[in-house]
Amino acid sequence: MISSSGSRSQAARVAIVTGVVLTAVYTLLISSADAITKLFAASYAAPQLYALSGGLVAVMSLLANRRGGVWHGMTTTCPRAMAVRVVSTLGATVAFYYAFAWLPFAEVFLFIAMIPLFAALLSGPVLKEPVRPQVWLALACGSVGVLCLFPAGVSSVTLGHALALVAVVLGTVSMVASRNIGVRDSNILAQVFYPNLALMVVMAAALPFAFKPMALVDLGWVALYAVALFGARWVLVAALRMLPAYVVTPLMNLQFLWMVVIGAVVFGEVPGIGVYLGAAIIIGAGCWLVWDQTRGVSHPRRVVPAE
Repeated sequence: MISSSGSRSQAARVAIVTGVVLTAVYTLLISSADAITKLFAASYAAPQLYALSGGLVAVMSLLANRRGGVWHGMTTTCPRAMAVRVVSTLGATVAFYYAFAWLPFAEVFLFIAMIPLFAALLSGPVLKEPVRPQVWLALACGSVGVLCLFPAGVSSVTLGHALALVAVVLGTVSMVASRNIGVRDSNILAQVFYPNLALMVVMAAALPFAFKPMALVDLGWVALYAVALFGARWVLVAALRMLPAYVVTPLMNLQFLWMVVIGAVVFGEVPGIGVYLGAAIIIGAGCWLVWDQTRGVSHPRRVVPAE
């Protein structure tokens, strides 16, 4: 007969394995969505992707928020923070779109991996959380990692790199705004719904100035992008319900592996040694920061953020 403690231990192991698998699926889905972005950006302007995909994700959010036959609404108790999240998400989305268009796939990861480090820094003044010296050290290490992209110096910096940096800053603002909302408002899907609704409206307004006829297969890519993006966010929520956030965060660095593989197979891109070295430095800095922040915490609180 299995004891209750043994059953709990078995359930805990199953939850851990499931959480790890879900996190790996998340990184594959989000990398696939990024790959579709890069593929699409080679032929079309941003409005053609986001006018439709933003609407599809908004509709999916509405449908997902109707659980058990009950409509839960899309109200928020934090309208100002939500407005900041919407505007910063819009800017970050467009900046990342053209960064993917003009940079090798794996190089963009080095900028994406800097977002948690910037978020740790911005959390201080925004969320009134102390910014410890370790955060500055991790950010400095991350900056060194990005500099590995430019062995020839400042002359090798391109507009794509500048846009990636702008996207990271705006993406960090969006993330911190999300955390600010999350601690006061439990309506998670509202954080997915409003940015995508705004993305649809703004891009639809710009669409007449950038429209090119689209083949049916390209419309299929747009729909697939929306499904992958929404699925990634949904899977991440599920993973964070099974694992503490401090465990999930380092696992997200699997995205670099997917981006290298997809970049090589789909786009024929082979990263240079500087990309691998930079990624190693930034991933190491991020993992060390997460480990340092969780030392001595015997019962970490599980957080379910919305992106």
